[in-house]
Formats: sequence, C-alpha cells, structure tokens
Amino acid sequence: MKKTIGLVAHDNKKNDLMEWTDFNKGTLERHTLYATGGTGKRIMAKTGLSITLLKEGAHGGDMELGAMIANKKLDYLIFFWDPLESLPHDVDVKALLRVAVLYNVPTACNRATADLIISSPLFSGE
Repeated sequence: MKKTIGLVAHDNKKNDLMEWTDFNKGTLERHTLYATGGTGKRIMAKTGLSITLLKEGAHGGDMELGAMIANKKLDYLIFFWDPLESLPHDVDVKALLRVAVLYNVPTACNRATADLIISSPLFSGE
C-alpha cells in the first residue's frame, strides 16, 4: 500500500537523512514523499527521488507538515532533528512533534527509529 511520508532534517542532520534516503531509495520511491524545501532539494539532488517540496522549515515548512498530519494526509514523519541545536523556529519544531504524537503518526527522530519503521511489516500494511 502506498504511504505518504514527510521528510525533514535540521542542518546538522541533513547528511544523515540524505544517506538514509539514499540507502532506502528502492523502498521510498514506491511512496509519496513530501519534504521541507532545503532538505528535499538536497535529497532529490543526491537520490533522484521524486519529492513534493514544501516551504523551508523556518519559513513554514514544519507547519505545512503539521497541517498535513492534522488533516490526516501524512502517514509517517521522518524528522532527523538536532537536540543540541537551538533554532529560532523551535516552537514550530515542538508543534510538529506535538501534532504527530496527538494524531498517532509514526515518527522517527533519528536513523535507528527510521530503520525500525521502514523495516517493519506494518510499514507495508494498511
């Protein structure tokens, strides 16, 4: 079953997410992908994956992903965030994570959890 997946990463984690998406390209290309602007552009350049670009995270992209979750249009959120970096839009980051938990959307905040999600038999199910 085709899933809708949101991809976002803080600057210090973009390389991790690009490596992860490149490694999992064969699986990800079978799904609908959305990403915040900077993250999505870098992933597309490295992997060739087709991604719908949202605004940059600090310019509302995190909030766009949150709205997709609230409107039940996102099945998974892969958000490699940096807990050691304070950002001016930290409130948006917290709001995105809050709405993901509120709507019970499986969310990976690091590579280990993203690996567990994508390799789970539930990932392919209803």
